[in-house]
Amino acid sequence: MEGMTAGERAAARTEYEFRRLTLPRGVTRTAAQRLLTDQAEYGHWELARLRLSPDGSRDVLLRRTILRWRATDALHR
Repeated sequence: MEGMTAGERAAARTEYEFRRLTLPRGVTRTAAQRLLTDQAEYGHWELARLRLSPDGSRDVLLRRTILRWRATDALHR
């Protein structure tokens, strides 16, 4: 990790959880956008990959950061 800025080191340590969705071919672009916007706004998911299949379905990969909580010394006194 030499030569990396503090932000780059933090990004390298970031862990993500993933969720895979498949949207059938009948789902409109507007409906897909609305669904993904809701996932981002209320579930804190971000779009990692969207793949349009030849049959018209969409394969979506969402990700969000895993928050790790560490105990502080104040709790152990």
